[in-house]
Amino acid sequence: MSAFRYEAIDNRGQVVKGVVEVDTARQARAYLRGLDLVPMQIQPVSQEAIAGSAIAWWKKRFSAAQLSLFTRQFSTLLIAGLTVETALSALVEQSENDYAKQVLAGVRAEVLSGQPLARALGHYGKVFPEIYRALVHAGEESGELAKVMLRLADYIENRNALRQKVMLAFLYPAAVSLVAFAVITGLLVYVVPQVIGVFRQSHQTLPFLTRALIASSDFLRATGWYWLGGIVLGIWAGRAALSRQELRYRWHGFLLRLPLVGSLIRGLNTARFANTLAILVGSGVPLLKSLQTGAMIVSNLHLREAIEHSVRLVKEGASLSRALAQSKKFPPILIHLISSGEASGKLAPMLERASQQQAQEMEGKTAWLTGLMEPVLIVVMGGVVLLIVLAIMLPIIGMNQLVR
Repeated sequence: MSAFRYEAIDNRGQVVKGVVEVDTARQARAYLRGLDLVPMQIQPVSQEAIAGSAIAWWKKRFSAAQLSLFTRQFSTLLIAGLTVETALSALVEQSENDYAKQVLAGVRAEVLSGQPLARALGHYGKVFPEIYRALVHAGEESGELAKVMLRLADYIENRNALRQKVMLAFLYPAAVSLVAFAVITGLLVYVVPQVIGVFRQSHQTLPFLTRALIASSDFLRATGWYWLGGIVLGIWAGRAALSRQELRYRWHGFLLRLPLVGSLIRGLNTARFANTLAILVGSGVPLLKSLQTGAMIVSNLHLREAIEHSVRLVKEGASLSRALAQSKKFPPILIHLISSGEASGKLAPMLERASQQQAQEMEGKTAWLTGLMEPVLIVVMGGVVLLIVLAIMLPIIGMNQLVR
């Protein structure tokens, strides 16, 4: 059985859209005619078809919040005793997002055709990442799908919360920087030329600070658009360069060597890796498969390479702690906690503890950095504005002294 997205016209001449589950497009048309609908367009529901559909761009997305909500609702329905097919049907009916509804309808159609849930989710790899599918597969194999889905919802929420904390921490400094840049640019481009014009007509010798301000204003007005174009071109060129694996690898290595940025990147990736590995191992996924899946969620290529090298060492018989320690790219506390977990047979709890420790340490560093940046940005902005005011006021004070 497959899912088909349709557009039809009812008896009142209104357009009706929806999803129907049948085997063929011909059966879909017959089903619609049985409902007194005139089918206009029928398309199979698949990841490619959905991507090319006319759904509004703001609806053509499956955010982390939506994925977490779906996972938690799905686990709740399974715990209540509903079958996978019935739970998916209920979620399709409840979903208000057209894209999410079509994705879930497609997953339900694959399940009804006899495929396991993990494989059905694999048809929509852009929505359900590999770690998600790996955990679902582990839940199906162990018969504890509801409990695994509940842990998976917690994992998605914690990961999303960590990302939001980091983004919100840097939001205020970024906003202050943007406002400061806009204010200073506006003063130099629009305010300063009108005020300085009076001084030029007086033909008096202007102070050095005023002459420097006039030169800066003239330079910015003459070349401002070129600078803007250069910035846009530089961003585009940077993104194009980072699309190459070799250059991105070098860039990631440079970021890791930076004093504070490197520590934050290492902490963020370590927390995500440890949390992912804890969920996978705790759900019964083999260690090698867990490592391979966990490596994919690490964004820094150098750290990912270190994990992939650890996978090879573990295959050869080395312990996980020794394999990760060999790269010398992960925090020592992670290595010690993993070693303790391997010795005590409680690897998953120790990995979860390591993830929490790294997340707390990273939040502390982020709070310290943003707390330092805020007053520095305010002082810098105030200093630049003060220089502009002084450059304008000095000639005025000189003119008043001449009048006296």
